[in-house]
Amino acid sequence: MSNVFLVLVAGILLCDPAMASELASEKLDLTRSWAGYLSLAGFIIAYLLVVLEEKIHLRKSKPMLAAAGLVWLLVAIVYNQHGMPHMVAAGIRHDFLEYAELFFFLLVAMTYINSMLERGVFDELRHWLVSRGFGYRALFWITGILSFFLSPIADNLTTALIMCAVVMAVGRDETRFIGVACTNIVVAANAGGAFSPFGDITTLMVWQKGILEVPEFLTLFVPSVVNYLIPAFFMQFAIPPGKPPSASDEGGRRLMYGGVQMAMLFLFTIVTVVVLHNVLHVPPAYGMMGGLLYLKLYGYYMSLKSRAWWRSYDEPPGEGDDPYDFDVFSKIGQAEWDTLFFFYGVILTVGGLGFIGYLGIVSEAMYGQLGYTGANILVGVLSALVDNIPVMFAVLTMNPPMDNVQWLLVTLTAGVGGSLLSIGSAAGVALMGQARGYYTFFSHLKWTPVIALGYGASIWVHLLINT
Repeated sequence: MSNVFLVLVAGILLCDPAMASELASEKLDLTRSWAGYLSLAGFIIAYLLVVLEEKIHLRKSKPMLAAAGLVWLLVAIVYNQHGMPHMVAAGIRHDFLEYAELFFFLLVAMTYINSMLERGVFDELRHWLVSRGFGYRALFWITGILSFFLSPIADNLTTALIMCAVVMAVGRDETRFIGVACTNIVVAANAGGAFSPFGDITTLMVWQKGILEVPEFLTLFVPSVVNYLIPAFFMQFAIPPGKPPSASDEGGRRLMYGGVQMAMLFLFTIVTVVVLHNVLHVPPAYGMMGGLLYLKLYGYYMSLKSRAWWRSYDEPPGEGDDPYDFDVFSKIGQAEWDTLFFFYGVILTVGGLGFIGYLGIVSEAMYGQLGYTGANILVGVLSALVDNIPVMFAVLTMNPPMDNVQWLLVTLTAGVGGSLLSIGSAAGVALMGQARGYYTFFSHLKWTPVIALGYGASIWVHLLINT
């Protein structure tokens, strides 16, 4: 759950530094207490159950919700024994605010995706791609490259959701293609987000801290390309031969009224998010909620069209014939709630472990014993196992005296390290829900060796060209 809470782009503008430092000065060290040990054990058990989701058929949100409840319950008991209940309330509110920003960002993105799915936008895109004669391998590269270049603008999570919808539409007749293509999208989206302040929550955190400026992030472009291309080169050989059925074989309607307009509104939503955050420093979730307003207003316009359409008939037509029938709340209800609650569980659980003191210990040990380069490489590995937001936050809180080359290195590794596991990034977790049964923890895990090869190569390239 590294980037897992990448929260990707979502913004999740960490916390108020003044509040964080005040909390840190008063917190108890519970790392060697019974509460700390039980919390750590609960997290490990929950993590293992998430990994085994496709084997035991237990939705991933359930164990993480249980872990979140356990960790903060134990913390609350100990702090109440010490007469410090206000500390627990402040800690939970901090993590919950972080989750709330992610939740609303994701909810709007998923609502737009569901709306465009209903209006046939992705079926039309599938028709366009197939009519051009692209085979599965060409489609593998097209979706991967689009993910890489869209991610720095739209963020890796939103990009992955969009491109997964395309892959699901294009490859619905070839399930082997969907699994590999989704893995490719996750790697591409995470790599593309690493060289932009808006592409990943970790890059956003570093940029907000004032450590790196926007032009400096662009120096990670070549390492990011390497990070994506190496695993993609190997994965392409697993793509099944042939091409999707020709468009002439498909019947029924594809693009329905309002589809193009909704796609444009979604693009305008992303522009709104970037501009508001860049110019006015408004949290991305705020801009996304503005985008939901765009969709709701357009839905109202469609309801007016629907009423006029029904009135134009002397005899009522069939129930499903209304081309303007659209309900935005039904699309909100179709969001991937298991994924949204999984994010809640992880953010609260990992935040609780950080509150106990475990993340601080790990960070101190890393930079104290491994040196800057070794520690920053390990940050990426931990991002795939724990969650890159608290790991990066711990690094920023420590503020080791690193030069810009090392800050760029930790920005790169925290951004792309989550690609090592499907649960290592928000993009991967979201796609496990969106492409349930096709893209899974183990379907991604078998590509971890070549993804790790790309991870190592991108680090080498960065140190080679940016030192």
